[in-house]
Amino acid sequence: MRIQRILMKLSVAVLLAVAVATFSESSASAQADIYEGSTITGTIVSFGGRLGSRSGNFRLIIRNYTSRAEVERLNNALRSGQDGLLSAISGMSAGQIQIGSGVGVPANVIFAEPWENGETKITVIYQRYVGFSELRYGTRSADYKFGYGEIFIRRNGNGQGTLIAAAKIRLRDGNTWEVEDFGIYPARLMGLRVRGGRVPR
Repeated sequence: MRIQRILMKLSVAVLLAVAVATFSESSASAQADIYEGSTITGTIVSFGGRLGSRSGNFRLIIRNYTSRAEVERLNNALRSGQDGLLSAISGMSAGQIQIGSGVGVPANVIFAEPWENGETKITVIYQRYVGFSELRYGTRSADYKFGYGEIFIRRNGNGQGTLIAAAKIRLRDGNTWEVEDFGIYPARLMGLRVRGGRVPR
């Protein structure tokens, strides 16, 4: 079976529930800023396209996490469509994401949540650069205005993940974000390693 699109779903309701539990229980207070101030490096491998598979360096700098109040505001902004979300995140910066040899772009939204087997899931959303030719010729890719990544870090500071370089985000059922990939497969983030910042104990 050939996959035409990769869809990821992000439950804002679950995320907010995690945030409430994290910030209200003193025993879990350290989880609120886990990996804040960290740099995550590794390799990004993309698949498909005319050039086939390609690889390069990946770097994510986490300065701070997006707050619960900001997540609620973004969810409300998405009710008016992804242009509303784009406008809402344009002035936000939680860190920086760098792919390949470029200088990088602001990582507008970053949040973390506990995951299976003691792992931490880090979600990153950023406004991607839409090229002049995409805008001039009205290509379909111009409607995919975001970059979206999911990173899974083990307690030893190593991990892996996926990155959608051109994504469309829409709201479903009031609090679920549906993420659509312009390409057939998302890129893989491999050999990830955390350096610096607060680490789990």
